[in-house]
Amino acid sequence: MALAVVFLLVVIVVLVPGMTETSPCCGHAKDNLMCRDVCEQILSTKSESHLKHLLQRAPEYCPESMVEVWGCMNSSLPGVSKKSDGWVGLGCCELSIVVDCRRACKQASSKNEILKICRREYENALFNCINRNEMGSVCCSYAGRHTNCREYCQAIFRTDSSPGPSQIKAVENYCASVSPQLIHCVHNYTQSYPMRNPIDSLHCCERAEDYTCQSTCKRILMSMKTELEIVDGLIDGCKTLPLPQDPLWQCFLESSRTFHPGITVHPPPSTGLDGAKLHCCSKANSSTCRNLCTKLYSTSWGNTQSWQEFDHFCEYNPVEASMMTCLADVREPCQLGCKNLSYCTNFNNRPTELFRSCTTQSDQGAMNDMKLWEKGSIKMPFMNIPVLDIKKCQPETWKAIACSLQIKPCLSKSRGSIICKSDCIEILKKCGDQNKFPEGHTAENICELLSPTDDLENCIPLDTYLNSSPLDTIVEDVTHPCNPNPCPANQLCEVNRKGCQPVESCLPYFCIQGCKLGEASDFLVRQGTLIQVPSSTGEVGCYKICTCGQSGLLENCVEMHCVDIQKTCFVGGQKKSHGTSFNIGCNVCSCVAGNLICSVHQCLNDQSSEDERRMFTGLPCNCADQFVPVCGHNGRTYPSACIARCVGLLDNQFEFGLCISKEPCSPNPCSKTQRCVPKQQVCLTSYEKFGCSQHECMPRQLNCEQIHEPVCDTENVEHINMCTLYQRGKILAYKGSCQLFCKTVEPVCGHNGETYSNVCAAYSDRIAVDYYGQCQAVGVLSGYSFNTECASVKCPPLVAKGCKPVISPGSCCPLCAGLLKILFDKDKLDTFAKVTNKKPITILDILEKIRLHISVPQCDVFGYLSIENEIVILIIPVDKHPKALQIEACNKEAERVDSLINSDSPTLASHVPLSALVTSQVQISLKLSSSIKIVSLPHCFFFCLIITLSETLSNI
Repeated sequence: MALAVVFLLVVIVVLVPGMTETSPCCGHAKDNLMCRDVCEQILSTKSESHLKHLLQRAPEYCPESMVEVWGCMNSSLPGVSKKSDGWVGLGCCELSIVVDCRRACKQASSKNEILKICRREYENALFNCINRNEMGSVCCSYAGRHTNCREYCQAIFRTDSSPGPSQIKAVENYCASVSPQLIHCVHNYTQSYPMRNPIDSLHCCERAEDYTCQSTCKRILMSMKTELEIVDGLIDGCKTLPLPQDPLWQCFLESSRTFHPGITVHPPPSTGLDGAKLHCCSKANSSTCRNLCTKLYSTSWGNTQSWQEFDHFCEYNPVEASMMTCLADVREPCQLGCKNLSYCTNFNNRPTELFRSCTTQSDQGAMNDMKLWEKGSIKMPFMNIPVLDIKKCQPETWKAIACSLQIKPCLSKSRGSIICKSDCIEILKKCGDQNKFPEGHTAENICELLSPTDDLENCIPLDTYLNSSPLDTIVEDVTHPCNPNPCPANQLCEVNRKGCQPVESCLPYFCIQGCKLGEASDFLVRQGTLIQVPSSTGEVGCYKICTCGQSGLLENCVEMHCVDIQKTCFVGGQKKSHGTSFNIGCNVCSCVAGNLICSVHQCLNDQSSEDERRMFTGLPCNCADQFVPVCGHNGRTYPSACIARCVGLLDNQFEFGLCISKEPCSPNPCSKTQRCVPKQQVCLTSYEKFGCSQHECMPRQLNCEQIHEPVCDTENVEHINMCTLYQRGKILAYKGSCQLFCKTVEPVCGHNGETYSNVCAAYSDRIAVDYYGQCQAVGVLSGYSFNTECASVKCPPLVAKGCKPVISPGSCCPLCAGLLKILFDKDKLDTFAKVTNKKPITILDILEKIRLHISVPQCDVFGYLSIENEIVILIIPVDKHPKALQIEACNKEAERVDSLINSDSPTLASHVPLSALVTSQVQISLKLSSSIKIVSLPHCFFFCLIITLSETLSNI
């Protein structure tokens, strides 16, 4: 009934005196005489006051379920403009749960046509979206030819979350002089929205300067419901008045629907309807599909014909698999874990498998699909496939198919969701009504269209889901705090890796304010981050960088130079197109706009002579296997001067010794009013353009803010944050809470070749430990190398027996982890640095962004720049006794990130600087065996213990 009331509020505002004659609309209410009578009076009255009275009473006689009556009246009343760009409900079709309904929606020209196929009780999201769009069509028609006003008005109705105060303010600013009727119409809609949930404002608590106030704020928002209770509780708990200039109260006031002072009105939206999906359009193989995709996701939803053409030419076209998989990534990203399904129960208890849509809605959708198929026909865009009685013919297999198509299992590499060809043929031969197949069609050629492969990396074998999961109680070894998503629609979920402070209520996740990449986008990015979206020009290869602002909109956009993706690379006389990756010898290469980016591994081949093999070291430039470290100007320690020169450093760009041993504050480079603080970093951008300072100058503050970001000094004393530590004249040992077992331990060698005072210090740099003691060797880089330096290193035992280990490049010792070796585009990183903050981009910047993409709290991210100029990322289980399932989960996370990089998926590539990652190779450590046994604690390497720091060292 709520939507009908909102519709009435809208109509009351937009109507003018003088109504149409009796309309056939009322004939839709022939079985409800009272409704028909009210309908006829509404459409025939000449009195505006009488009309308002009738509209207020109408829901008592014409319930919202009588959609034909309401829809017809809506289109018959004056003031409603006729849409020139097609039916307003088209953009909602992707919200449909049932496959047949989604297809019917895209091909429909009105809501009535959808109602013939789609059942309202299963498709709430679809019909709510359609109703919202219809209301928006009414309101925004009053903008006339005023483009800015119309765009801001449409933005209000194209989001499924509560319209933000800046959106409302923008409508007021751009439309007040255009149409008071539009303003009233929009206000009636926004005021009908339900009140915000108090936990939607949890992020505001972080703005409190006092830590006690932060904790109090969170407790109040999670326990109190009314605005009065919350305000009184905050005033009492934080000992502060609600002043607009206070950061905490300012955040609350900006979130309020009734008070939004000083909100900046931003330029009209320029990211199109969905910037993330627009990114996918460049992956189309044909110009037809590229143009259709761009039309559908740019500035309008296209029209019925556009959707039908896209469906026919692109959606089921094998050559467009790259674009369609990209669109699926945006709409429904692959996520680990599936549970709590009541119909598709064989999909439950699968914490290390990837699914696109493990939700109760999809579970319900699978059941509804089965009911439709039981009628004897499966509707496809190119034909209807007649089937026998599936209640009797292989019902469990049909259920597995319906559930697979709805829950959408996706593999790490392909991420596609099609049934394997052999399964398709088998089920159609057994249960297809072959006598009724369209002329010339057989089970084989139908499946050739539907499921063209049996490659297990690209299709779903049904036998996997014909039985329940073999896992039972051990599934809790791996958890998924953000799946299903517990946050409101305008916030994104992030895993809480900070842990909980004493006397603090705590959730395993954070709900972070975000920005949508367009008016109708469901894809959210983190507030405060830099985002790359397609340019306003609409040209393929053109992008701009924007900031996700406090308003929930992308702001301060800067156009980048366009990338000519038509340029090709020539390798051995063969043409390689932009974005393709390939091997040249033992090196991986990628073509980026005509430029070749390759790894620089030393190679041996079958033709190599005995002398070449005997002299081969595997190190860059075949340098000698010796460890005489030098520190490069990029902050990276190299094992020798030979290797430093090989990666392009001149003799005046490095000096002997470990980088970590240098004293960047001696002599003091800062002014007298500042304090010099060492800040070791490894830079990926050009040193000549952006430098790579190993220190920062901090103001000598009299009072430090009470932000809880603990650090530990060299005397093993903990301080609330870095400012407090330096104010007290202490020296930083590592970031994070002090740990007793890091008080007196000996040094450790990190994977980056640096010697750290203890494991905690290495961890605070996001460096995993190779072995115990001073660094003394450069490790394995090539399977052909005959490394001798590592022979003197005593490696710790593996944390799990049965684990097939990996050896990180340049390291000596094996470990159980998922490992990524990534090539990056240095020129693109330089461009990012130039157009943003003019600061160098570091390896830590990459690791922090990748870390946000890891959804399993039992895994964490470490990494470094290898001596072969690749970014190496390790995804390692953090429990001190890692279970087999946890190691497997970390492997899956590594495979998933690898796939997102190699496919240039906007879910990862939209984030600056991750879009500079060109190609990736993955290695995983788990040998598929159920017999993995954990090493007892006394035999476990120290790293096993230190990994438990993950809950306290999360501020890096």
